[in-house]
Amino acid sequence: MASSGVVFPVSSGTGRSTSALGRAVVADALREIDPIGARAAEHETNWRADYLVHFRRLVEAGLADGGAARRSAAAGLASLHDRMRVVYADGEVGLRDAFARAPEPGERLDTVTVTGDGEVERELSVPYRGERLRGDALARRLDAWVTAGVIEPGCAEAVRAVLANPDWLDLSDVRVVALGAGAEMGPTHSLLRWGGDVVAVDLPRPGLWRNLLQTASRYGGRLHVPVAAAKQNRADLAEVAGADLLHDLPVVAEWLLGVEGRLAVGNYVYADGATNLRVCTAVDALTEHLRASRPDTALAFLATPTDVFAVPAEAVAHADAKYREAGGVLRTLRGPLRMVSAGRLLRRNYPPDADPGVCDSLVAQQGPNYALAKRLQRWRAATAREQGATVSFTVAPPTRTRSVVKNRVLAAAYAGAPAFGVEVFDPAASNTLMAALLVHDLRNPPPVREHVWQEEAAGAAHGGLWTMPYAPRSALGLAALLGFGGARN
Repeated sequence: MASSGVVFPVSSGTGRSTSALGRAVVADALREIDPIGARAAEHETNWRADYLVHFRRLVEAGLADGGAARRSAAAGLASLHDRMRVVYADGEVGLRDAFARAPEPGERLDTVTVTGDGEVERELSVPYRGERLRGDALARRLDAWVTAGVIEPGCAEAVRAVLANPDWLDLSDVRVVALGAGAEMGPTHSLLRWGGDVVAVDLPRPGLWRNLLQTASRYGGRLHVPVAAAKQNRADLAEVAGADLLHDLPVVAEWLLGVEGRLAVGNYVYADGATNLRVCTAVDALTEHLRASRPDTALAFLATPTDVFAVPAEAVAHADAKYREAGGVLRTLRGPLRMVSAGRLLRRNYPPDADPGVCDSLVAQQGPNYALAKRLQRWRAATAREQGATVSFTVAPPTRTRSVVKNRVLAAAYAGAPAFGVEVFDPAASNTLMAALLVHDLRNPPPVREHVWQEEAAGAAHGGLWTMPYAPRSALGLAALLGFGGARN
């Protein structure tokens, strides 16, 4: 278990248990709006295997009352911030005290700005299946995605608005802080192509920074790079670039507070295992600190489609139509498979006429730490929007990122997903589409709606998970079998 930087609290003796933290935070988030659910979470004896039901309750408990959902989100965030710790060389403090420690002079970061010499693009185009879609071709693809139930109508409307207003792509009035600037799903490439200013934060890994610097040099935007002041004069920028959010929160905060212009802070970080929750917690603490000092700071999040979401009645109707109209082998096998599996396989995605429906796409293999890391981002989006912040929150489509395809089961499930009406995107198409939605939301801040679930669903690009005829987990194993079979053939 990690012993420095942002860490989990001690739960027994000297042990820092991720399961103990997860149970406590989820219980605290449920305590007011679902006391029975809170007690069930607290007394869960097999958190790593049975966390799924508790994360679903977090959504269901807030469906009828937007105010209750926001209070639950605030309670979850408060619990996490109250419990998490930060270990420095000279001692341990609570997460809330992380920024009281002033950086030493030798720790401070300077900025090196890399300006590309490429032509600035002022037309939205999306790479898709070997083509670059623009204009009418992109509009037709958006229509096709809506018809197939791959994206919500609000997503298509937002992208069409960017198509119709290409001047929106000029974000020179905003400094987009890309936390996890090298992430496959992040907007760094697109924003630089459109001539924007990207304030890049990522780990000090020379290979990662060489790729980012090469990207910056061939496009027309500006990449603002953090470099330790003591190392600024070294010749190879990639060797000295980078900042560590887990271990150097006060240093990164001081650097970002010194960036001129309005900030839009995007969370694109990812790490394996429990480290992902640690770094997402660090990002959330940084976000809260920046907004306290600069209230006009906008926030951006990409939600995973493999989570629990409430979905509108139109998506439920689409799924129901697919269920009734299904043909071929799956329809033939549906009854026998449900019988031999005691109803676990190929369950109907929603009760007929559900409004809203609840699409439970959590994947057990991703684990409770990943689920909590993604849930805290949803909590922050809901609370910040209510406080008046500009928030871009987008459900991203299933995407063949490195983190997915290195898991054989998930990679196989994604390969077999088209048999169930799910479209899995390539990273280039997905991140360009998400960057366009970020532009739209910065130019047209999404409103506070009656219900939090409506804010999350409005512009979702779920890839068809919400309009599947079957509950996603009830089809995951079959999709993986199909995917494995396709790979062997």
